Amino acid sequence: MRGGIVAVIGRANAGKSTLVNVLVGEKVSIVSPKPQTTRNSVLGVLTKPEYQIVFVDTPGLYKSSSYLTDIMMKSTDDAAKDADFILYVLDGHDGVSENDMETVKKYLNGKIPVAVAFTKIDIMPKENIAREVKKMYDNGITCDIFPVSARKYTNLKKLEAYLVEQLPDGGKVIEEDIVSDKSEKFMIAEIMREKILLKFDDEIPHGVGIVINKFERQDNGVYDINLDIVCEKANHKSIIIGKQGRAIKEVSAFAREAMEKFLGAKVFLTTYVRIEEDWRNRPGLVKDIFGDL
Repeated sequence: MRGGIVAVIGRANAGKSTLVNVLVGEKVSIVSPKPQTTRNSVLGVLTKPEYQIVFVDTPGLYKSSSYLTDIMMKSTDDAAKDADFILYVLDGHDGVSENDMETVKKYLNGKIPVAVAFTKIDIMPKENIAREVKKMYDNGITCDIFPVSARKYTNLKKLEAYLVEQLPDGGKVIEEDIVSDKSEKFMIAEIMREKILLKFDDEIPHGVGIVINKFERQDNGVYDINLDIVCEKANHKSIIIGKQGRAIKEVSAFAREAMEKFLGAKVFLTTYVRIEEDWRNRPGLVKDIFGDL
């Protein structure tokens, strides 16, 4: 049985989390159009009778601007060092940048084998696919390149079969019957953050954190969840709460529905909004929000 770890690396919003979720067949990472949506390295485990692929969905490569992003980039570096294979995810719709090519070359010069997943081909002209792939080869990108669409399932089976062939023949990496290494509590916080990012679009920057104060299943099977939404500025708090509390009610209802689907049970959700200025540069608060990030 083949089994190994595939580090999924790329720029912010390249489509890493969507690709991992679809390949694993479960939601293991939240998705939004904003940078820094993925802040933790998250394992997504695909186990079949003949093989096991442990995907590590990493934070998007991002210019460091805070204590939090420093930790995020270290998380990505650590994942790359510990993997059996690196899958560099490149946003095909945005086109191949010089920075992308330099980053891929950096990984190619390392000891771990690399391939490129050229994503979002469903929303780009077909003639651009061959042009962008040729551009990579012409600039010294010598690894295998897979044009894929996670949303349309294009070439995903080919990519999966290819990754299996790259992994060692040594049995499972993870014996437990799981699809992710993250707890239910972690995923509940992430679901809340995802819905905030989707609801408020550009009104609220990515400086939002979630603190779970209470996560308990009652005797009747209902989950009692109490959480804080942490933002950095008073105007962000006003936006999240909205006029007469309408915005917070709407986003909380949106999140509760997703939580109930994830947990398979009813949820009683209580949300509060609090301000912690510049929390991303305050190690104590970062630890409170993310724990062992």
